[in-house]
Amino acid sequence: MPAATRTIVSFKSTAFNTSEDKTYFINTGCVGDDVAEWLIKELGNQGVNADPKPGQEDFGWYFNFQVAGKTHTLVIVFRPEDTRGRGTWIGVIERRRGLIGSLFGRRKHGIDALAAQTLHSILSVSPQVQDIRWHFEHTFLKGHEELGASAP
Repeated sequence: MPAATRTIVSFKSTAFNTSEDKTYFINTGCVGDDVAEWLIKELGNQGVNADPKPGQEDFGWYFNFQVAGKTHTLVIVFRPEDTRGRGTWIGVIERRRGLIGSLFGRRKHGIDALAAQTLHSILSVSPQVQDIRWHFEHTFLKGHEELGASAP
């Protein structure tokens, strides 16, 4: 049985918009498009096939990318910690599934560890990114972020 994969990454960065609403945001505070666009560009620089532009959800942004012959999705949200724009970026890796697969919870199954490692290779060398922590979903959702690791 393969080891479990840490599929949630949290990090700090002041390089991206955390407070200015854009006219195209679905909801107030739906920041993260610039983080997603930066990651898409960096994935492309590594030869990874990714969506040309991120998509928007009512809570954040997402894009698809391919590693190990599988399409994965990265969902990005910002969790503010104060009114000065400080907070934590959170990325959740899922598998891209069709409607039926999504309805039956298949987005959380079959995530390749290479997806996390590929994203980590970008985040970990960027001077714009600090305090990278990789989490197992079950411990993150229970609020045990202190159990995160510095690498996937």
